[in-house]
Amino acid sequence: MPTAENRFPALQNCLYLNHAAVAPWPQITADAVQAFAAENAQQGTLNYLHWLTVEQALREQARELLNAPAAGDIALVKNTSEGLSFVAYGLDWQAGDNVVGIRQEFPSNRYVWQSLASQGVEFRQLDLREYPDAPETALLALCDSRTRLLSISAVQYTNGLRMDLAKIGAFCRAKGILLCVDAIQQIGAIPFDVQQVQADFVVADGHKWMLGPEGLALFYVRREVLESLRLTQYGWHMAEGLTDYTMEDYQPALDARRFECGSPNMLGIHALHASLGVLLETGMATVWEQLSARVQYLLDGLQALPDMEILSDTRAERLSGIVTFRSHTRTNAELFQHLQNNGVFCAQRGGGIRFSPHFYTPFSQLEQVLHLLNA
Repeated sequence: MPTAENRFPALQNCLYLNHAAVAPWPQITADAVQAFAAENAQQGTLNYLHWLTVEQALREQARELLNAPAAGDIALVKNTSEGLSFVAYGLDWQAGDNVVGIRQEFPSNRYVWQSLASQGVEFRQLDLREYPDAPETALLALCDSRTRLLSISAVQYTNGLRMDLAKIGAFCRAKGILLCVDAIQQIGAIPFDVQQVQADFVVADGHKWMLGPEGLALFYVRREVLESLRLTQYGWHMAEGLTDYTMEDYQPALDARRFECGSPNMLGIHALHASLGVLLETGMATVWEQLSARVQYLLDGLQALPDMEILSDTRAERLSGIVTFRSHTRTNAELFQHLQNNGVFCAQRGGGIRFSPHFYTPFSQLEQVLHLLNA
């Protein structure tokens, strides 16, 4: 049986605690990309029909990962920013409408809503620092009769704060407010159920917790609101009957493929298909069980170090794959450099150092990192 080091080669080379940024590929993903490249170099598109079966298999994997009603509810797009832009510039806004979100969001989930100011749309932002105990209640209090959309990350990228999406989703559905979820810091780490959340739009890149490549993301659109988004990109691939290149009057695809305007990223599709296979074979409940055990191990270790202050919310329902902390005696830059010099890959985020292991990260490596923090 393959060892963890064989399945995840990065374990042999570094102490990798940066999955919340860009994840290293599993070996099976690297093998899939190499095989695809060799096949393309030697035979061109001779096996293109087989490539399409891999693409369809990826769509089914995405459906399973999100518990979407159908694979056709999910488009394969370039990145999270593109998906959010489809929502922002696909809706029919009226001057005086507003969008509700969070001030500490990653720029992709702020800039696009701020850009709507030119259409008279207000972007209302909650400052999470002012409502540490019950941010959802404060967030929902910002909504009023002119709130068209609430956009939020499932997990905050700076400190790993996991939001109560079911509470937010129930409120939005009852009030007729559209809910857009940036799930890039949850999907692949924590089970996600788009139907339970009652989200209208969900978008997530594949290069973090899904262990896939940059340049390919999942974009879910609830079937009942599909027609509410006007199209902002056009091309052959977004048409119903896309193989009829001579048709003069086209119809947009009846499902989420309408947001895929041009040729698919076949290289990325082969890679992400392999990576999601690892997660789904393991089972997302098991992935989260193993990941949360590692997160708790880090939290316990950090709490035992007098010099360290944990910045993440440590309540069980708030935990994610991210642990953020800082030192009382060293600057973040000094501590970050110390860790880098000793082969630890992490990030400076949220006023501290951000660790983000995955389910396969050995406890022995976490022990090494904690020892380094005490050195």
